[in-house]
Amino acid sequence: MLNIVLFGPPGAGKGTQSERLIEKYGLVHLSTGDLFRFHLKHETELGKLAKSYMDRGHLVPDEVTINMLKSAVLEQKEPKGFIFDGFPRTNPQAGALDQLLSKLNTQITLMLGLEVEEEELKTRLTQRALSSGRSDDADPEIIANRIAVYHRETAPVKEFYAAQNKYVAINGIGTIDSITERLFAAIEHHQ
Repeated sequence: MLNIVLFGPPGAGKGTQSERLIEKYGLVHLSTGDLFRFHLKHETELGKLAKSYMDRGHLVPDEVTINMLKSAVLEQKEPKGFIFDGFPRTNPQAGALDQLLSKLNTQITLMLGLEVEEEELKTRLTQRALSSGRSDDADPEIIANRIAVYHRETAPVKEFYAAQNKYVAINGIGTIDSITERLFAAIEHHQ
């Protein structure tokens, strides 16, 4: 199985690039953002709990995230692989994901990190708020907090995968197509 963690700060282009990786490699897309939005829309208990954290620009606790993800993984029948979009965001989550995948006799193949400068992220998020109506992208203070939380809490996950020789940094600036080609090249190199 090809199991990819797509990594990067808010606004790095993870959603767009995930779609292209899924199409090329036949992967199952597991986006914690999509899982959260599903639970928020249907006002499940997990959704209500997640919303209380997201509204303040904080990360949702690991246990909530892992429970959502585990059920989504187990729903799949004979997958070719998964792309994890927006997860893991912390070392405990990375460890929990390793445990979950090992129970399925597989593991993370590669972590691809989209690297984008902070000012560019702020510009992209502001534009996304205008085009998509995502309220969490509209407030400059929430944007700044989300980026700060990412750097403080999520950056160590790079080291987790680097220690396993599974981390590859990808330049996230340029045309969407050029970034996609960089991702494909990294995957081909590691297969």
